[in-house]
Amino acid sequence: MDALLTALADPARWRLVTLLAERPRPVGILAQLAGARQPQTTKHLQTLERAGLVTSQRTGQRRIYALQPGALRDLAAALGRLADRADQAGGPLATYDRYGISLQAERLAAKAPGWADGRSFGFLRSLTAQPGLVWRHLTEAGLLAHWWTPDDLRVSEIVFEARPGGRIVQEYRDAEDADGSDLVVGRAEGVVDDVRPDERLSYQLSPLLPDGGLAFTAHVDLHLRPTDTGTDLDVQWRITGSTVDSADFIAGIEIGFGQSLDKLAAVLAADPHDADATDGSGTDTGSTT
Repeated sequence: MDALLTALADPARWRLVTLLAERPRPVGILAQLAGARQPQTTKHLQTLERAGLVTSQRTGQRRIYALQPGALRDLAAALGRLADRADQAGGPLATYDRYGISLQAERLAAKAPGWADGRSFGFLRSLTAQPGLVWRHLTEAGLLAHWWTPDDLRVSEIVFEARPGGRIVQEYRDAEDADGSDLVVGRAEGVVDDVRPDERLSYQLSPLLPDGGLAFTAHVDLHLRPTDTGTDLDVQWRITGSTVDSADFIAGIEIGFGQSLDKLAAVLAADPHDADATDGSGTDTGSTT
């Protein structure tokens, strides 16, 4: 496939392919039609032949070249599979496009400080685990690290002190940045407001701007309600202290936190009785006390 793509990447060779798609032709005629010298045309045709795109045969003193359609069909099929993968319904590209629309709207709205104050976001998930286990995943750093980011990110540092006045730190990187050599994607700091084990958790969390200032403060309130099948988790976000530069963060709240909760639901559904609070990924899980 690499040889095929390399061969087609040259405009002169692509011109020869289009000419041969019409009918087999000799080198001399191809050179004339392409407006090139014959030795140069011969080299291009040899490259195409090595890539499996054309075949040739000698007739008298002329060498006739013909297109091999199968190679192009294989390429078209491979490109089609790539396009289908990227364009799958509800997939990463759809999320990217959705975020782009939200980003544009929020940037237009961010005219002055306080522009998003009072904005709220609500989330509800029915989880297949009892409130006690859900509570642990909401408050223990080792468990938080497994779900508390959108799909394309990973937690690289986390502190969650589950007591009133307790400190919160959340740092995250690209999910594929395994060695931490790429830039930190984001960092947020906050404080715990209220703790009612297995029932209610509320905290404040502020994403940091590149200069270290606060983008905004999110007041997050989580309520756990037991059900016959597990727990209903009701989450409410409320924004205060929004800066003009906070638009990019606020544009991603609905998508990003929604994906995080979906990851939480998947973790609990996979093993709802898991009591292991350790994190074997190497994440700095900080303190949970």
